[in-house]
Amino acid sequence: MLTGRKQLNLVSDAEINAMSFQSYKQFIDSVPLSTNKTNTAMLKRVATNIANAVETYMKANGYEADIPNFAWEINLVKDTTVNAFCMPGGKMVAFEGILPKTLTETGMAVVIGHEIAHAVARHSSERLSQQMMLQYGGALTGVLLSGKSAAVQQGIGALYGIGSQLGVLLPYSRKQEYEADKLGLIFMAMAGYNPNEAITFWQRMTADKSGSVSDFMSTHPSDEKRIARLQEEMPGAMTYYKK
Repeated sequence: MLTGRKQLNLVSDAEINAMSFQSYKQFIDSVPLSTNKTNTAMLKRVATNIANAVETYMKANGYEADIPNFAWEINLVKDTTVNAFCMPGGKMVAFEGILPKTLTETGMAVVIGHEIAHAVARHSSERLSQQMMLQYGGALTGVLLSGKSAAVQQGIGALYGIGSQLGVLLPYSRKQEYEADKLGLIFMAMAGYNPNEAITFWQRMTADKSGSVSDFMSTHPSDEKRIARLQEEMPGAMTYYKK
């Protein structure tokens, strides 16, 4: 695994991606997309740059065979929610409400790099597998042999709030957040964005106590420990940054 640790994974990439792509299409078809061409173009540029960096990183680290599992796509949703996410297989959403928090293209690269890192590290598959274990317990074997697709579909909906225009996400674990932070710094640096902006972004989010940001922080915890970890990882990330 890209994370360097063993992860619980009860579903194949093919199955979770099929469900993810289906749910993503249903979600995008049900919400208004942003009409701001400048912001949309900026978001797509950032996502493309970071996705290219991810593929370069995967090739350099022995994960080239995993690249076909990703079909990158991003859309900007016309909604004031402060959030963004990347689903399994590389399908991404950002809400207009996060733009006043990212402020710049580099700020957006912090968010997109972090969210893509969750997908590349298979954190969603891990969360879904854990959820299935909790939900089905001893009956899990029967689920895996019969109705796993339905369970995966239900789980994807729960993880990403599909069907709700608010896109409420279940939180990642602290370990997963740290992994996404570290990989996100590397990806944005490889894409040509200064990773030091990540510290500024999270400091800004920590200082902002407004309700909308509190919702974002419920799934993306930010505190002094996290910022300290980012500072520890920064020298390594900067080795990937070419101005």
